[in-house]
Amino acid sequence: MVAVSALTACGPAAPAGETGSGWSFTDDRGITVTRPEQPRRIVAQVSAAAALEDFGVDVAGTFGPLVRDDGTVEPEAAGLDPAKVTDVTGPGYGEVNLERLASVHPDLVVSGKYAEYPGLWHLVEEQERKVTEFAPTVGVQQSGLSLPEAIGEYERLARALGGDVDSERVRADERAFHAAADRLRGIGERMRAEGRSILGIGGTKQEFFVVVPQRNPDLDYYARELGLPIIAPENPDEATGGYFERLSWEKADAYRGDVLLWDAREASMRPEQMKRNPVFAATPAAAANKFVEWDAVAPLSYASYARIMNELADQLEAQLA
Repeated sequence: MVAVSALTACGPAAPAGETGSGWSFTDDRGITVTRPEQPRRIVAQVSAAAALEDFGVDVAGTFGPLVRDDGTVEPEAAGLDPAKVTDVTGPGYGEVNLERLASVHPDLVVSGKYAEYPGLWHLVEEQERKVTEFAPTVGVQQSGLSLPEAIGEYERLARALGGDVDSERVRADERAFHAAADRLRGIGERMRAEGRSILGIGGTKQEFFVVVPQRNPDLDYYARELGLPIIAPENPDEATGGYFERLSWEKADAYRGDVLLWDAREASMRPEQMKRNPVFAATPAAAANKFVEWDAVAPLSYASYARIMNELADQLEAQLA
């Protein structure tokens, strides 16, 4: 997904892992990947890589946004140590540096999969065809399912790859995830009782956009399961797969939320940049600096979302004080 989309059906789990004739795994595209033995050298899109690492699977290489210009790790890659992986990202969106990829000698290439878009995340179809000359690909569904289900799909793959998903560390991460969810559930109850709402937003120089919570596993979970009062825009734009309603900056006041959940990715403007627009700046929440961060494409693991939900709860509590 690029431009606005760059700011963004799984069936029953099939048996996977070592068998008498080698290794087999059926991914969320319905494709069964087989290898002579369990893959050891794995290359993955950065958030997929971080999720696998959280489930105890070492990753040799990554592609996609890894390190920001200031040297910090991209939120999309949170938990990864850039010094321990080979970055095989190509020069353009969806491209891989095939020479670097070859140097890693991959057994498997993993990325997320969005139902609305062909190909894999950060790996356009033409590039995927080239990548499969080095190793087969696995796609993990990241849309059209709940946050716990999406995390479960990475857990399923990690188990097949030999990750110690039943370790005390992972189970502690799962408990922390549910505890953080309970915090947000309590905040949702308070906000609804007080008649307060949340609006998911972002912006580029060209346009303002409002996030559709139902199209994002995390926000849908927060709203549907945890009760956070996140406003759903009326006219999702099909060009973005329905993930956003796109508006001109002249209409940046079309929706009003008491707290603004802003897309914290590099492709989206910071709140202070958005407030340079007078229409947006005049809305009550923007004028009062009622902003909290949305980590839109974070690694899908218990550890990742326990941290994210606790940070969101801290920010919401501060804004509601």
